[in-house]
Amino acid sequence: MAEPSPLTPADAAAMLRGAAAAIAAEVRTLPDAIARWHPAPGEWCVNDVLGHLIEAERRGFAGRIRIMLETAAPALEGWEPAAVARARRDCTKDTAGLLADLVAMREAGAALVAELTADDLARTARHPKVGDLTVREVLQEWIYHDRNHLKQIVANVQAWAWPHMGNTQKFTTM
Repeated sequence: MAEPSPLTPADAAAMLRGAAAAIAAEVRTLPDAIARWHPAPGEWCVNDVLGHLIEAERRGFAGRIRIMLETAAPALEGWEPAAVARARRDCTKDTAGLLADLVAMREAGAALVAELTADDLARTARHPKVGDLTVREVLQEWIYHDRNHLKQIVANVQAWAWPHMGNTQKFTTM
């Protein structure tokens, strides 16, 4: 089997839009009680995940790519997602508002990605924790990161439903 190749900007832009659509489709159906529910102490509720995705868009992905395109070999700043999440207090915020912010930011980010050239993808930056990065690497991580948090949102919904499934729980363990 052939080794997977890096995603092209056009494919990545489509996948970023697709992830936003999948997240929006799942989140729009949720009652507030589920969107604000923490499946365990210290774990994020769905609203916290949305807030994190907003901050990751701003600080980690589209934000970093913009910095890398504007400055030759910049030094990027790190950030602590858990601390930012605590400060944002998204659990108490309006889910629809958080989702609208994410979708709008994502469209701008996907448009940026769609315009990246081969030279843009090769641009570099230095991150204080992980070292040198290219735009191509940041872009690939963005795709991975989205799907990781989509799984987290779905897992929260599953954890909500699980204790109410009675004997049907046995279907998942057979």
